[in-house]
Amino acid sequence: MMKNGELKTLADLNDLVKQLSSSFIESALQGELDDHLGYERSSQEKKETTDRRNGTYTKVLKTSVGPITVDIPRDRDGSYEPMLVPKGCSSINGLEEKIIALYADGMSQTDISAAIKDMYDVDMAQSTISAITDKVIPVMEEWRNRALEEYYPFLYVDCIYVNMKHSSENQIRKHAVYVILGINQDGHKEVLGLWIDPSESKSTWLNILESLKSRGVKDVGFIMMDGVSGLEEGVKIIFPEAIVQRCIVHLMRNSIKFIPTKCYKAFCNSIKAVYQANDEVTARNKFAEFKELWGDKYPGAVRVWENHFETTILQMLKFPSWIRHYISTTNAIESVNSSLRKMTKKGFFENQNAVFKALYLRVCKLKEKWDKTPVRNWSIVRNQMIMHPLTKEVATKYFK
Repeated sequence: MMKNGELKTLADLNDLVKQLSSSFIESALQGELDDHLGYERSSQEKKETTDRRNGTYTKVLKTSVGPITVDIPRDRDGSYEPMLVPKGCSSINGLEEKIIALYADGMSQTDISAAIKDMYDVDMAQSTISAITDKVIPVMEEWRNRALEEYYPFLYVDCIYVNMKHSSENQIRKHAVYVILGINQDGHKEVLGLWIDPSESKSTWLNILESLKSRGVKDVGFIMMDGVSGLEEGVKIIFPEAIVQRCIVHLMRNSIKFIPTKCYKAFCNSIKAVYQANDEVTARNKFAEFKELWGDKYPGAVRVWENHFETTILQMLKFPSWIRHYISTTNAIESVNSSLRKMTKKGFFENQNAVFKALYLRVCKLKEKWDKTPVRNWSIVRNQMIMHPLTKEVATKYFK
């Protein structure tokens, strides 16, 4: 079915969903039984009950992805009554979506309890909910450490911030969640991973990028970012062939801080004529006009663009239109971050696992959409990268 973990067909994808559904349901049921017995399977502590685990029995359940086989745990005295898969139940169509919704609300056990009461008319203890939601951690960790492809034509890096309890001080503080979005060789978007640190820093980014190599990444075409001081130089050490591109939108935001609101439109149109020029000669002429028009009035705004004219604008203009489309901004990852922030608006997270669980499940939902079709004009981009002198050496190794 799959070679080296790759999905080759829609049937492969369907089989994988079945496997994950079965594994998840079994893990959730084991969590229920843990709570019912009052101890985990591997616990060596003295038990407060004489009831013990008594193996499993197999059940075939109908789901929205087809029939799946599930091993239902049981106890010796028969007092355990499965709640997610009640006795006599043979169909759980749509349960996967309900479970995802449950985990997406995993930060608040009270909300989950209310949702389960609404869906199943079952009262579930918060301790049971905690045991069940913790079962996703191994799956999530496996995803965070999975093997990656050898080559990503485009990577986008950025951070979002979440409120989380500080591990040592027991205080709620903002923490940076590092996000890397890739476009793989087939033109599909893919979140390579999520990482958490108290703040955004060059050293953490470099450690993260280095970890990508240990997970199998050998080459990167372009890396798009905003401006963490010194990061561009560090990236070139880790991925020497990568072309680092600053985001035009971030430069625009930085420059208009020096511009009165009434001048925004005229100023933006003036600099757009520079970075949207067809060639370097035109860009240089337009930039001279831009500086003459705005330099005396708003030198701070013009200085932002002077500092990045050669390394950002002229570098971008070396490439044909569709490559420019994918390297000019970090809008691709900004969209992802906007979706992730929907999961972070419900107060604060107790710990890193709570953050990872919520964001991982949102990424899974995004992946469902991304896997359906590649990004726009991917065949054109592939050809442009194979032909362009600055990208063809690496691209031709992988685009076959």
